[in-house]
Amino acid sequence: MVTLDTLVAEDGLSFLRGMLEGRHPRAPYSETMDINLVAVEPGRVVFEGKPSAPFLNPVGTIQGGWASTILDGAMAYCVHSTLKAGENYTTLEMKISFVRPVFPATGLVRCEGKVIHRGNRTATSEGVLLDEQGKLLAHGSETCMIFPAATK
Repeated sequence: MVTLDTLVAEDGLSFLRGMLEGRHPRAPYSETMDINLVAVEPGRVVFEGKPSAPFLNPVGTIQGGWASTILDGAMAYCVHSTLKAGENYTTLEMKISFVRPVFPATGLVRCEGKVIHRGNRTATSEGVLLDEQGKLLAHGSETCMIFPAATK
């Protein structure tokens, strides 16, 4: 994990590219949940993830929290890509719609997040979660609050 000082020392796009290049570590949750950042550009990110048996719910499908987590990551990181050095952000709200069940057999999934609006204090984004054939599994929207980072 990086310190807040390291996080806000560079703009968001540079920081996220640093994660892809290995200059910065990935977020701890992503290793546990087998979710990986695979592409970053201004206002857009892509994650890939592998749903697996530890995330099954009692009815035999992947718990909705796993799909929500990958969507939250994509919808938040695309906002992160727009941050200036010294800015920070947090999720204010998100809405997720589940379209199809996810199983371990679903295989590798792809999640794309795109910024819809970036203002001075808030940003909105949307995300889609797709299976390997491009079928929609879930989609969502998110609002993030942007604020000056307090490093001390």
